[in-house]
Amino acid sequence: MDIEMDRLSSGASYKLLTALVVPRPIAWISTLHLDGRVNLAPYSFFNVLGNRPPVVAFGPGYKTDGSTKDTAANAERSGEFVINMVDPSLVAPMHQSAAPYPADVSEAELLGIEMVASHTLRTPGVRASRVRLECAFERRLVIGENQILFGLVRHMYAEDGLLDPQTLHLAPQAFTGVGRLQGPGWYCTTSDQFDLGAFPRAPEQKA
Repeated sequence: MDIEMDRLSSGASYKLLTALVVPRPIAWISTLHLDGRVNLAPYSFFNVLGNRPPVVAFGPGYKTDGSTKDTAANAERSGEFVINMVDPSLVAPMHQSAAPYPADVSEAELLGIEMVASHTLRTPGVRASRVRLECAFERRLVIGENQILFGLVRHMYAEDGLLDPQTLHLAPQAFTGVGRLQGPGWYCTTSDQFDLGAFPRAPEQKA
């Protein structure tokens, strides 16, 4: 099938892209409301986009009424957010936090998710998350009806045992991440891992 994407409705293109661009890593993002309440919500339009400096980006979309989602509004206003990486032990509370709670409700409080102080930010992270990225809000980019928020990773927390202290290499199979698949409730893990070794060299060209 050859599909002209610009002829599809936004709903149809969303279903196609989220079903076939998989798996997508999950940014479980904590931010602070003006009154100090913790907002906690997952986003799978997310990835690392560079390392000089370390850049991450996520696409929070909009609420059904067209207004900006709490995560985006809080991050831009406060200038910071925390990405809490998700492993299988956190799938259930992460999934529950995706519900459209009112702005005056703290998902962390409502769901009993324990938070922990960050090293460089006012915004706390999820204590049970084995990897947390403390990010400074960089900018917001609007393309059509999409908004993309960029952040600079200022500090990383990694649970003891995940990384070699000298090389900072991840211990083999030490961290099992969770990714999004199609539909509202399909997920996968990175437990099925394999190593193909170093990237191959290009063949030498004959004169």
